[in-house]
Amino acid sequence: MSSEGAQQDGTGSGAAGDRTVRVVLVDDHRMFRTGVQAEIGETGRTGVEVVGEAADVDQAVTVITTTRPEVVLLDVHLPGGGGVEVLRRSAAMMADAERPVRFLALSVSDAAEDVIGVIRGGARGYVTKTITGTDLVDAVFRVADGDAVFSPRLAGFVLDAFASTDAPPIDEDLDRLTQREREVLRLIARGYAYKEIAKQLFISVKTVESHVSAVLRKLQLSNRHELTRWAAARRLV
Repeated sequence: MSSEGAQQDGTGSGAAGDRTVRVVLVDDHRMFRTGVQAEIGETGRTGVEVVGEAADVDQAVTVITTTRPEVVLLDVHLPGGGGVEVLRRSAAMMADAERPVRFLALSVSDAAEDVIGVIRGGARGYVTKTITGTDLVDAVFRVADGDAVFSPRLAGFVLDAFASTDAPPIDEDLDRLTQREREVLRLIARGYAYKEIAKQLFISVKTVESHVSAVLRKLQLSNRHELTRWAAARRLV
């Protein structure tokens, strides 16, 4: 994530004057969390107070429940079920009329399935990790106020995806898969070996094999080559 040399008006003492927004960072890469903390977590300058961090789904739900932040910066791909699982398990907090917890996806991915998945799950926006520190602070405050925020290139895509009458908003084949099965599917389609997938998702090779078998069965495919073509046709790779 890059930063700008000079702050825009308003971010020098917090994006909304003396107001402070409490934020939780959820990302499985510690160095990235450290970088975000350095970019936006100087509360006196940005108005953002980082009150917690998490590296997987279970940690995220625990930290969010304990700290009740106003905004969660949420990575899409997380051990334990992904960002969609965090959203699912946080539904009651998102719906809390008195103290709603709002989610902003912050991911390296701009894949269609990832964007639509978290928005359907209840996230208020989706920005990529190329965003500047200044723009991220602005996005945090806007989401805290209930606005929807998207990286410029994704905004039109999201509108098209939800408004299009040419294609159904839900892929019935894809919806047969669990979140973990989708993660395995994407990695298989990108050419990862079972051992590499196991390492990346913190699961055993045998579990990877079980997920692949389940995906092939549910999608009525015969092998990983057909699976790769299926995923590529849906732009999931």
